[in-house]
Amino acid sequence: MTGTEDGLAAPIAVEAPAKINLYLHVVARRPDGYHLLDSLMVFAGVGDTVTVTPADALELVIDGPFAGDLPAGDDNLVVHAARLLQQTAGVSDGARVRLTKRLPVASGIGGGSADAAACLKALVRLWRVDIADEALSRLGLRIGADVPVCLAGRPAFVGGIGERLEPAPALPPAWLVLANPGVAVPTAAVFGRRQGPYSPPSRFDMAPASVEALAALIRARGNDLTEPAVGLAPVIGEVLAALRALTGSLVARMSGSGATGFGLFADKAAAESAASDLRRQQPSWWVVAAPVAGTGQAG
Repeated sequence: MTGTEDGLAAPIAVEAPAKINLYLHVVARRPDGYHLLDSLMVFAGVGDTVTVTPADALELVIDGPFAGDLPAGDDNLVVHAARLLQQTAGVSDGARVRLTKRLPVASGIGGGSADAAACLKALVRLWRVDIADEALSRLGLRIGADVPVCLAGRPAFVGGIGERLEPAPALPPAWLVLANPGVAVPTAAVFGRRQGPYSPPSRFDMAPASVEALAALIRARGNDLTEPAVGLAPVIGEVLAALRALTGSLVARMSGSGATGFGLFADKAAAESAASDLRRQQPSWWVVAAPVAGTGQAG
């Protein structure tokens, strides 16, 4: 079932792209306190990288621009994912896991969940674990609500607490400008501040014919966590206002529980120009332009 071989010494690298909630509705709350969601999630062409190599024990090394913001111990989701896979599959081998951290921490774009999913994918290959996709998804849900969709790695409507995935209609080529002001926002605290009625599910069946049509669909929906997140970190409101004001921005929203916001753009040139402008305006913010993965890259 498992086992590394002498010939399998080459590093295995798996990308961990940023997860973006194009919309996020809180539709109910379970008796155990977990909130039920309806969200359209896509992935951006920017993210972290997880690289694994054989080792006698399990160890995590973190590098990259945001390495200093993460612990490398057992409370890191990558370590949690690796140990859970070891236990579930009965693996006795170790691994050296290198996480190259390019995404801000606790920023609403699924960095930790994407890293955990990438680690699972890499270690399944390294340890030659025979596990079905459905079983791996169930294991991922034990790590975090966003891990199943990060394992799937394609645009999807997400329901329940993250375990119910439905493929999204084909989406047009589109680009994003992502902006984070350098403020970490705890997800639990944001959910704890949410008030008011729940929103209805808002999925759509028809594939939007253009990025403008996709923007119109997003404008008709929202992120129910924006108000509580802004209450915790008012700078998020500044991020969203700045994204809306950029030339070529079709719609701006917060992703996840914040603090990252995104603007939707028609093509690469518009997104990169807008990102350059925003970096000049806010040199301390993390700002990147990236395509929406899985839709083609508008040039």
